[in-house]
Amino acid sequence: MQIPRLHPDTIEEVKLRADIVDVVSEYVVLRKRGKDFVGLCPFHDEKSPSFTVSQTKQMYYCFGCQAAGNAIKFVMELGKRSFPDVVLDLARRYQVPVQTLEPEQRQELQRQLSLREQLYEVLASSAQFYQHALRQSQGQKAIQYLQSNRKLKEETIQQFGLGYAPAGWETLHRYLVEDKHYPAQILEKAGLIKPRKEGGGYYDVFRDRLMIPIRDVQGRVIAFGGRTLTDEQPKYLNSPETELFSKGKTLFALDQAKGGISQVDQAVVVEGYFDAIALHAVGINNAVASLGTALSLEQVRLILRYTESKQLVLNFDADKAGTNAAERAIGEIAELAYKGEVQLKILNLPDGKDADEYLHTHTPEDYGELLKNAPLWLDWQIQEIIKDRNLKQATDFQQVTQQMVKLLKRIEASETRKFYVAYCAQILSLDDAGLVRLREENLETQLGGTATVNRQQKPITASVKNYLSRQSPAPPPDRSLLEHAEALLLRIYLHCPEQRQAIIDELEERDLQFSLSHHRFLWQQILDAAVEQVDLISNLENIYLELSEDLGLVSHLFHLNEKWKIEIPRAPQVVQAAIACMDLVMLEKRYRHFLELWQKTDPEAEPERYQSYYQAFYAEKIKLQKIDRQRLFSITELL
Repeated sequence: MQIPRLHPDTIEEVKLRADIVDVVSEYVVLRKRGKDFVGLCPFHDEKSPSFTVSQTKQMYYCFGCQAAGNAIKFVMELGKRSFPDVVLDLARRYQVPVQTLEPEQRQELQRQLSLREQLYEVLASSAQFYQHALRQSQGQKAIQYLQSNRKLKEETIQQFGLGYAPAGWETLHRYLVEDKHYPAQILEKAGLIKPRKEGGGYYDVFRDRLMIPIRDVQGRVIAFGGRTLTDEQPKYLNSPETELFSKGKTLFALDQAKGGISQVDQAVVVEGYFDAIALHAVGINNAVASLGTALSLEQVRLILRYTESKQLVLNFDADKAGTNAAERAIGEIAELAYKGEVQLKILNLPDGKDADEYLHTHTPEDYGELLKNAPLWLDWQIQEIIKDRNLKQATDFQQVTQQMVKLLKRIEASETRKFYVAYCAQILSLDDAGLVRLREENLETQLGGTATVNRQQKPITASVKNYLSRQSPAPPPDRSLLEHAEALLLRIYLHCPEQRQAIIDELEERDLQFSLSHHRFLWQQILDAAVEQVDLISNLENIYLELSEDLGLVSHLFHLNEKWKIEIPRAPQVVQAAIACMDLVMLEKRYRHFLELWQKTDPEAEPERYQSYYQAFYAEKIKLQKIDRQRLFSITELL
């Protein structure tokens, strides 16, 4: 469901009614300490509690990992859920009427919410029905299949809610419609029954099949996968697309795996339901399955929410179909991989086995070792390129080289490309050390060559270089110092209302801007709000959550630790020091910009421009010296 933008009144009412201690207590054991509550942080491992919850401020803050926010942010971060989704859930829980920014959408939203609630309910009842049927005499062949063929224990069968769909054409339909009194239209919308083409009535979609519930990340049943226990085709049958279920946006077992993925900082993607179930059964609980379809970009982005280092291992079958599936998956997420936004590895198990088969004859430790040694996707693709090729034959050599060049061209990071050029050259040289450099040059030529010197640029003589070195001011503050300066200024603005107008005036007078993008975004949101706004921090948090912006980069600015409670009285001095540091950086940038332009200009061909650039960079140099003399103290004294 596409959720329209929620009215600010709804968001505010949810914040007022959803007590943060009540919300957090569902996930964290809290103990009263003074006026606040403390507990073990759910966002990182710790033995001593550093996670604090303030009931008066309705905020949480961890002094260990700097996680911070309100009740909405807490549920979003813990469940990796969207802002409107969490607000709607909390609104239902605390009986808050839901309004949208567009009044005409309100009735449709209420209708959709009502439909979704009915679908969740009927699917949960269906799952219970299938689990009950598994324990009856008619479900014995399904139980035998799970225990003998799949070697699953009772706790795993229960953990994944496995069940059985009886062979009758209307068994589920009669139970849900006649016994439970659900409308047949709701069952049809849930993908459980279909209308008969002739004669009226409905028939069950799943019959005489082993049933596997498919759940969303909150653990709610949204669909089913059914495996045949006979020779009927297809072997696996999934629910159709519904209001709740989309194959390309869902991953099997993610509700079970999200904690494991976060814990080991890695996700494993397998092809089949039973591959994922088998891995979880032996304690490898960071595995999900792709529902038998090509892995989509949306599915990948969903997984990557739970791994900080963005580690993803594709464990598809080593047969031709599995290799093709891996190739399709790589094609879907290649852009992310080439940019380094995902650390992608490919794991092919020995003898063409899938994960379920492999674990029947090997230990979880064996699988873990293979997982640890899985090659990076580029290495895997290079090996696929040379597989079954004879590089001593001209045709094979040429085709392999062309495919390697095609692969290398897409690598954006220069150092990574340089490494793989050398790696491919080593392969193409067939262990002949004398040929390696030649192959490397050949690849670089086909890639368009390496960066060359601009031959039109006027060379700088030794005397000019000496002159320039005498003109250069002290090196600029590094990025970390600039980040501290900007952060100091923003922190003072947020916590010292009496300094806000002075900060705005200083920045405007000196024509200064925030250099770092996350600080620049925060400042823009501040400017869009009223200067005298009392509840500024809370409103800013709402803006970040609603726009799905990364709050983690600035959340520490919204809180004052003991050190900063002491430093706040020095706010005017801190503001001056931070402004001076930012001013120095901007002047330094302009100085070096004009200096570079001057160096590149030919004084004989463009004498006026040459003189203009010289005057510009020299003027910036004078300003730098002046501001440096005016500083009463350095910002480093405050750090």
